[in-house]
Amino acid sequence: MRYFIVDAFATGAFGGNPAGVVLLGDAEFPDDELMRLVAAEFSYSETAFVKQNGPAEFTVRYFTPAAEVELCGHATVATFGVLRSEGIVADGTMCLNHTLAGDLQVKTGEQVMLQMAPARIVDTHVDPQLLHHIMGAGVVSCGLPIEIVSTGLPDVMMPLDTVEQLQALKPDMTALAQLSRELGVTGVHAFALSNDGYTAHARNFGPLYGIDEESATGTANAALTHYLQRHGVIARPAECRIMQGEAMGRPSVVVTRLMADGDIWAGGTSAIVARGELLI
Repeated sequence: MRYFIVDAFATGAFGGNPAGVVLLGDAEFPDDELMRLVAAEFSYSETAFVKQNGPAEFTVRYFTPAAEVELCGHATVATFGVLRSEGIVADGTMCLNHTLAGDLQVKTGEQVMLQMAPARIVDTHVDPQLLHHIMGAGVVSCGLPIEIVSTGLPDVMMPLDTVEQLQALKPDMTALAQLSRELGVTGVHAFALSNDGYTAHARNFGPLYGIDEESATGTANAALTHYLQRHGVIARPAECRIMQGEAMGRPSVVVTRLMADGDIWAGGTSAIVARGELLI
């Protein structure tokens, strides 16, 4: 099995969100526990395991150090960046990606764009007082609601008043993991709208899955795009640029496109920083 370490949503090495990518060729997937152990060895938030079914057809499974998840946006960007770099798919190829969240399209190129799972509102009943206390947010007065939204993975959309308030968050990770378990979500996607060239700045927290904070999240920002359209902040069609990872020293830009028919695509560029072979 060949592996790659890739910085997704980055213009060069040591930015964006790192992910592991393991190419299996046309071989069957290893044992689930082995894939989890490989993900834990890499210690990145997600590692993608990629089986090739045809010239432009792939099955991708995603593991955190703790468990398998249905979909991961930044690991998908990393995966198809590797497939392009290795000459397995050419620029402009529309690929089919089989995932546990459904069959999704991915368009390759310098900027990889991936079709997200259909957006859905999971729940609109999240106690704001409890969430703000756990997140260390203080008083929030922007008027936007807290909702659980999914485009493959459910996340709590948590609006804040300012970018400064966003960057000052200091969540109680133990309490947040427990709340995430109770709500059945991957984590909390906190954001603040901005007019500095970005649609919003965001931070994503998922301690239930061993990820205190992620520097770039395609699925959560796609969910945020649906949320913003739902509440009249943007109208479709629209393109959003969301800045994430600043608090971690890994600034990342996630591009999302809300199509006229309501489909949402998310993507960005990536940089391979290491490659090798797994000796297991």
